[in-house]
Amino acid sequence: MGMNKSSWVGSGALALVSVCLLAGGIAAQSADSTLDRAVAAYATVKTARISFTQTIDNSLTGMKATTTGELQQRRPSHFAVKFAEPSGDRIVSDGQWVWVYLPSTNPGQVIRAKLGADVGAPDFAAQFLEAPRKSYTVTGGAAASIDGSATHSVVLSPKSTASPFSKVTLWVNDGDALLRRVETVDQSGVTRLITVTKFAKNGAVDANAFVFKVPAGVKVFDGPQG
Repeated sequence: MGMNKSSWVGSGALALVSVCLLAGGIAAQSADSTLDRAVAAYATVKTARISFTQTIDNSLTGMKATTTGELQQRRPSHFAVKFAEPSGDRIVSDGQWVWVYLPSTNPGQVIRAKLGADVGAPDFAAQFLEAPRKSYTVTGGAAASIDGSATHSVVLSPKSTASPFSKVTLWVNDGDALLRRVETVDQSGVTRLITVTKFAKNGAVDANAFVFKVPAGVKVFDGPQG
């Protein structure tokens, strides 16, 4: 019926959501201590407003695309990703449904999925920072500089072959302890790199951002329902 699932999942649909975290700076730290700080800090986040860049690299097709945008979130169930490039692409959770609207790749349609269903949800923090050791083995802990800021990395290796990812790397800022970067490699080899360029924690967010109105002439297709 015109729905190209690979397109709506692949374009910007996993953009980021909730990249938020912690406090304190440590010159040298283990992967376990870095992750523990991140988990503890994520639990304190009520709202978030994040600017980001995202690069998707598909080694199978040789295609590489970069997007930019802003994420707003009101935990536990509301988030909105608005892309500046490509302009008009949006992902919205209104607390009950997740709306994936990507006219840059799938004009004339929007995917509506039940909140909590597997739609390549952009809330990276939730899937990596809520009981991460249940699903991942933790390694890493290396120091790295990102745009002049000192960070430490954590590598998460999935324990189950059913995981959509083969590898996940998180970078936590040593100074303000926020999550600065997330890189995922999926089972097909597609790499997604998300870098935070601006972060505001527990500040004001736009309530209207969490409301999605279907544009005129756009068809609604049901995605995963749970």
